[in-house]
This record gives sequence, structure tokens and C-alpha cells, in this order.
Amino acid sequence: WYHYRMPDCIFCQVIAGKLPSYKLYEDDDFIAILDIFPKSEGHTLVIPKKHVPWVWDYPDLGKYFELVGKMANHHRPLSADNIVRCIIWGWDVPHAHIHLIPGKENNLKGEKLPDETMRSLQERFAVSK
Repeated sequence: WYHYRMPDCIFCQVIAGKLPSYKLYEDDDFIAILDIFPKSEGHTLVIPKKHVPWVWDYPDLGKYFELVGKMANHHRPLSADNIVRCIIWGWDVPHAHIHLIPGKENNLKGEKLPDETMRSLQERFAVSK
């Protein structure tokens, strides 16, 4: 159940560098990337590198949510209305991940954006360790 990586998991492939992503943050335990189907500018996924199916299965929730808070607080002033929504869906990809969606409303349609736009958002929303 609890594995470092699962070969058929899309997020494990991103973490392993087998699939491209727009990284905003990375440390030994977590990665934060832009959602490729964003609902707003800066829509971010915070993902543990250890493969666990649900957020609630992660062995150190305090550490996980500390990073989620750091990311959200970084994104707030970059949002038009200083708000970042936090959503845990869980069923679309069976690897723990938390969505951070800046703004009160979705200002994008959840469609893929051009690479140039994604790189610009990556630069704008990136967080240092």
C-alpha cells in the first residue's frame, strides 16, 4: 500500500522525472506543481513523494499541511483577492494531493494552457525552500 513510487501512477512518474511538470517547489518529501488543467492562475498541486493513495494516509500530516500552508500563504498576495482555496478531492488520481486554487472564483476553464503561459505562471508562483 505505502510505496515510495508506483510505476503506473501519473504523479509518481512526474516525481521520477518521467513526465514533464511545472515545478513550484521541491524538497526530499514533497513536490508542488502547477495543475495542467488549471481552474485559476497559480492552481497548484502539493504532492508527497511517497506514494500513498489518500491525503489522510500520509504518515506526517503536520509536515504535509505545514508545506500546504507555506504554499498558500505565498500564493495569497499573488491572487487578485488575497484568497487561496484548498481542496482535497482524492479520487481523480489515487496518489495523495492537495489543490491550492488562488482566488474566490475560477478565472480559467480547466483547459491546458500554452507552454509559454505555464512557464510564466511557474516563474510567478515558484516558492523557495
